Amino acid sequence: MTELKRTDLSVRQERAVLVSVLTPGLRVDERNPLGELQALAEAAGASVVDGLTQKRTTHCAATCIGKGKLQELRERCDAAEATVVIFDNDLAPSQIRNIEGHVDCKILDRSELILDIFAARARTYEARLQVELAQLQYTAPRLRGMWSHLERIAGAGGASGAGVVGGIGTRGPGERQIEIDRRIVGDRIAHLKREIAKIDRRKSREVKSRENEFTVALVGYTNSGKSTLMNALTDAGRRTDDALFVTLDTRTARWNLGDRQSALLSDTVGFVRDLPHRLVASFRATLEEAIHADLLLHVVDATSATADLQIQSVENVLAELECQERPTLTVLNKMDAVADLSVVQVLENRIPNAVRISARTGEGVDRLIEAVKGMMGAISVEVTLRIPLTDGKLIATIDQIADVREQRYDGQAAEVEVSIDRRRLDQLTGRYPEVQVFTAD
Repeated sequence: MTELKRTDLSVRQERAVLVSVLTPGLRVDERNPLGELQALAEAAGASVVDGLTQKRTTHCAATCIGKGKLQELRERCDAAEATVVIFDNDLAPSQIRNIEGHVDCKILDRSELILDIFAARARTYEARLQVELAQLQYTAPRLRGMWSHLERIAGAGGASGAGVVGGIGTRGPGERQIEIDRRIVGDRIAHLKREIAKIDRRKSREVKSRENEFTVALVGYTNSGKSTLMNALTDAGRRTDDALFVTLDTRTARWNLGDRQSALLSDTVGFVRDLPHRLVASFRATLEEAIHADLLLHVVDATSATADLQIQSVENVLAELECQERPTLTVLNKMDAVADLSVVQVLENRIPNAVRISARTGEGVDRLIEAVKGMMGAISVEVTLRIPLTDGKLIATIDQIADVREQRYDGQAAEVEVSIDRRRLDQLTGRYPEVQVFTAD
């Protein structure tokens, strides 16, 4: 087993054998337990040549799969001339080394595969930083178990051979190569965190600057059609390839709802089952729009046989971001391609207020707009604001952030009847204490 197999983490142009250990409680499509893993592997550029599953109550501590399956895996890899084995489970470093010692292939687990896809798809400076941080945070605690060269001693023993590690001037007690690598990784992680913190602050300022606007964020499972919907509702011009994790950056555009109403609509990175926690943490700046949105549009692929599992996965990530309590409207997308409406009816029984649409054809978009307007109204209040006539700028601001129903003037002040979001009303009265608020009896 050469060191190259372990250190080359890319799975592009490789022949892959997929493995999944099905333990109790693992939520997968029982009809096709390797389906999502295959989609992920193909998204990374691999050619899937074989796959196997094993039902176990727990993972084998040494090799994740049992001894018999391990032998079967080796035989399948040899027969298919595989170059990489991808597990649908997260593996410990010792498990990776033990499996690689038996199967002459590179071994990757689910988190490494997802991180590889994100690294390949990252285009912006921000996304690249976030992916690199997640990769290093995943790798750092695994250094000792993943690479044998890290046991070398740098400058140790006072050796004088031409190949001594460290060279002239470094001989002495020295330090292990693993300690050098850990320090390098630690320094890089600290640098990335500082850079991402700057992005976080900038994103927070951007979001705060929109506090006078009603903001909507698209969230959902990867490849559910969020970007296609974004294009249908605005002129954002997002990429809409039929592939996983096409969108890694956030784009915001104005969405005209009609009747002098509009909202700022943001597209976000797609989610997936068991999305690595470090990746969610790294992409927190990208997901800032969802965290602070007034309304979440949860886009669901209605054609998926595992739509209920995808919904649960998205809800889990939203809970991790602590925004599961945000007002949410579920959108059942791709209705033009649904073959069995009974599946959709099952989803609607679980989510009564879901809206059926097809982002590709435009079917149901008008119903979605009305539903969003209804949600806007549900979190709004009808009040009368009394404003000094001398403050014309404030009157203009209210006209921008509220739906003005009627205006009256009595010589000293303007009384404006409005429908306004409760949060924006609190912000308005906090910033302008001279504004008097009267509610209808």
